[in-house]
Amino acid sequence: MLLAARELHKTYETAGGRVNVLRGVNLTLDTGQSLALTGESGSGKSTLLHLIGGLDSADQGQILIDGVDIAAMDDVGRAGLRRGTVGIVFQQFNLIPSLTVASNIAFQARLAGMYDSDWIALLIDRFGLASQVVKYPEQLSGGQLQRVAIARTLAARPRLVLADEPTGNLDEDTASTVMDMLLSLVAEEGAGLLMVTHSTSLAARLDNQVLLRAGQIA
Repeated sequence: MLLAARELHKTYETAGGRVNVLRGVNLTLDTGQSLALTGESGSGKSTLLHLIGGLDSADQGQILIDGVDIAAMDDVGRAGLRRGTVGIVFQQFNLIPSLTVASNIAFQARLAGMYDSDWIALLIDRFGLASQVVKYPEQLSGGQLQRVAIARTLAARPRLVLADEPTGNLDEDTASTVMDMLLSLVAEEGAGLLMVTHSTSLAARLDNQVLLRAGQIA
């Protein structure tokens, strides 16, 4: 089993008091499988993704990735996990404005010590970015930015890919094309994919779906 989240609880303090965002969530994902995490806004989807990615800590529960409990890691350990084992595709791209497309794609792989020029070249080709490699993020369309962001995540060959509404800013046709490429490359690499999405049509393309409602798996 690649991923196992067990009895996860997460609360936040707000001006209006304590909010229970996650209330005993259990989730599993095997190597080579894809899972869509669906639910209404505020149901806790992004919070759960951030916990699994080590961007935040749970109040209670376990998150095992390849059998290692990331809750026991410190910030340095979790950052190391995100450099290699876990790759995250953010909805807002988070590209580095001062780097070209080629350098943005290679950035994560270099940090992880996983840089492979042939693999980078393949990603650039598969994502249709060959004519864009010397450009900067501000010169790209939304669809191109998302393709660069996904290629950057895959460049380090992560075992687990987490994607937070990866096509939320794209039109339907572009979203479908981007998903084709993401699913194909994840499958070829034998990685696991956990994707947050509001789209029922995109969710249906993954191996399995779970619904998060009021902080619990429905």
